[in-house]
Amino acid sequence: MAQSLGEDLVQDDSSSLGSDSELSGPGPYRQADRYGFIGGSSAEPGPGHPPADLIRQREMKWVEMTSHWEKTMSRRYKKVKMQCRKGIPSALRARCWPLLCGAHVYQENSPDTYQELAKAPGDPQWMETISRDLHRQFPLHEMFVSPQGHGQQGLLQVLKAYTLYRPEQGYCQAQGPVAAVLLMHLPPEEAFWCLVQICELYLPGYYGPHMESVRLDAEVFMALLRRLLPRVHKHLQQVGVGPLLYLPEWFLCLFARSLPFPTVLRVWDAFLSEGVKVLFRVGLTLVRLALGTAEQRLACPGLLETLGALRAIPPAQLQEEVFMSQVHSVALSEQDLQREIKAQLAQLPESTSGPPPRPKARLAGARAIFEAQQLARARGGARPEVPRIVVQPPDEPRPPRRKPQTRGKTFHGFLTWSKGPPMTGPPRSHRSSTSFSDTRF
Repeated sequence: MAQSLGEDLVQDDSSSLGSDSELSGPGPYRQADRYGFIGGSSAEPGPGHPPADLIRQREMKWVEMTSHWEKTMSRRYKKVKMQCRKGIPSALRARCWPLLCGAHVYQENSPDTYQELAKAPGDPQWMETISRDLHRQFPLHEMFVSPQGHGQQGLLQVLKAYTLYRPEQGYCQAQGPVAAVLLMHLPPEEAFWCLVQICELYLPGYYGPHMESVRLDAEVFMALLRRLLPRVHKHLQQVGVGPLLYLPEWFLCLFARSLPFPTVLRVWDAFLSEGVKVLFRVGLTLVRLALGTAEQRLACPGLLETLGALRAIPPAQLQEEVFMSQVHSVALSEQDLQREIKAQLAQLPESTSGPPPRPKARLAGARAIFEAQQLARARGGARPEVPRIVVQPPDEPRPPRRKPQTRGKTFHGFLTWSKGPPMTGPPRSHRSSTSFSDTRF
């Protein structure tokens, strides 16, 4: 039931991810905002936006950190995390995102892979589905307005390349908005490798045909709601709103369809740094903003009203600075999340139609990915030379040491000899006795 519901929400054309397809195209006279959305309301920085001199200081910090990235990640990751929480400057996201997710390593190790995938013909089944979804991805953004523009064509190539790169997973409709946001900041090749990292290291098991990890994380999210927001959890149970009715759109698209775009970018900055923990924190914050008070819950007596409240949070409460400060204050650590995942994994019923979730395949953000890549490099590199111990023989062989001949020359022998018969010949003094002088004690 959960599996079929999740697939219907994500892979069917009638899902909420494609609701923008009914919007008419913008006129050429309308002005684009600072993010590229035609007619958008973000032409000027909103309230709470940092001043220009502070942005310049942050840009200089990021330039310094990325110039020595390995050293920074090895010794100063806490600074990287705090700077990601403050928000990566817009001018440097194209430089920072591939470094955070480790896509630059894959691109360096496979320099010709994307070009070969882009030139290869795609699977007709997936190509038809991808082409049908292209106009749904941010239709009011200047990159994706024209079907023949570089935005939609680049998106087609990136998504096609992934279906060839991982044919067993194919294409999931939720990958469209993720790849589109990447293409707004990165060239197609870098966007492709970032998409690979998100699908395989940050959210493995999310975009495959069974979406097994989505089902597990939905149970984990409800358990966290029960612990952190018990009254909201009780209300959702009473009105019959399960997590699969709203969570897949949030997590699969990384909130690209659910939040104002400046806030989406801030969520992505933290997500690429700290991992899936950020998605849980954002989801818990949204539920609290929508249903946190008794008045809000009373205004939602049924399923439709509750889902409407989750999708109609006032934009003022979603402003990037205010919202992200609440996200980072959620009492959910990585240890808490892993403990809850382990508990829910043990209670998850076995599915005969798909593989079980593999939460151990998911890495907890940029630091874990960096350490895994360093370990793989150490294992795959040249083995250290084993020193050889060489014993040099002596120049000239020494004769074997012979045991001295002491037989008959001991003190006992001398006493025995002195009591024997008298010696013939001239007498000798005791001091000149050869037996005495040769006796060894």
